Amino acid sequence: MQSLTPERVARLRLLAQGLIDPWPTPEEAARSLVCTQGQDYSGSTVSLALRSGGADAGSGTGSVAAVRQAYGSGLLVRSWPMRGTLFVVASEDLGWILDLTSPGILRATGRRRRELGLEAATLAAAEAIAVRELSGAGLTRAGLLEAWTREGIAVDAGRGYHLIFFLALTGVLCFGPTEGKGQRIVLAEEWIGSNRTSAHAPGPRPRDEALRELLLRYLRSHGPATLEDFCWWSKLGKTEARAALREIEGEAQDQLEGAEGGGREYWMAAGLPDRHADRARATAAPLLLPGFDEIVLGYRDRSAVLTQAEEARVVPGGNGVFKGTVLHRGHAVGTWKRSTRRERPVEVEPFGVLPGPVQTAMPRLSAALPS
Repeated sequence: MQSLTPERVARLRLLAQGLIDPWPTPEEAARSLVCTQGQDYSGSTVSLALRSGGADAGSGTGSVAAVRQAYGSGLLVRSWPMRGTLFVVASEDLGWILDLTSPGILRATGRRRRELGLEAATLAAAEAIAVRELSGAGLTRAGLLEAWTREGIAVDAGRGYHLIFFLALTGVLCFGPTEGKGQRIVLAEEWIGSNRTSAHAPGPRPRDEALRELLLRYLRSHGPATLEDFCWWSKLGKTEARAALREIEGEAQDQLEGAEGGGREYWMAAGLPDRHADRARATAAPLLLPGFDEIVLGYRDRSAVLTQAEEARVVPGGNGVFKGTVLHRGHAVGTWKRSTRRERPVEVEPFGVLPGPVQTAMPRLSAALPS
């Protein structure tokens, strides 16, 4: 079993996540990553654009327009499939992932719903209104909240959010086509059923089979990663995840390979180190990633890409808002944001002295940001 340094872990992840050799389309990128961080609609759209288009990362071939088109075609949706967080998923994957994860989330959030007075009768009434009002083209978030208010259902003090959250977890609704700077909320069964292709749709799955699928796809697309990374990412229990890994080792061992580093056991797609040998130079190149990107948020242990001090600057004050990161050799060397200045469209806040290759590459990276 090979040994991995933190830098090698970081650079292998760039390759696994499609940032070096992107997938042809946004939906293929989302399907491969299984669940892509989606708290920030704009940022997650850029994240998928960077991972699609079929050309080297930073070339600008992947576009935000292509991602929005995938939403508009029903190939991508956003929902809360894991740990109470918005993710982008390929539409055909939403149902079976919710079947696997939503019971635990619903139990964990039940007390808060009761505190807000969202009892069973209120939830049922809200669902009936949503089914009626969302049928067809759907509504914006504001439009759905207004519909509930007209019918006497309070949406203040976080009740509106929790109603949308509950109905998403129970598979009633999801976020679909782009509307302005956000998305319309649509009926999941109606929207996905009428718009997606069925070639990849797996249908209902037994829990153990669904867990193996989620774990295998996570390790193949996010590896090198540990079992602890997966359990944090999915909020599924370590006992059943370990059992699933043993079954994968027995049934699909040709799809994964192991490694160790820093006392941790890692798993990744089989052949990834060999691919990296051919693409090592590309994984060393500077890269701009939006906030909330999977390279940062897809792991419990982020030390390969950020020290604790650097993470504090990416999430200032621990407020849950992640800034965009500048990477070099897989590790973050600063944060960035868009600027209104024509001569400098991107402003960088370095963690120290910005490496020479990053300084040289900034004009090209700024120009190549998906739009």
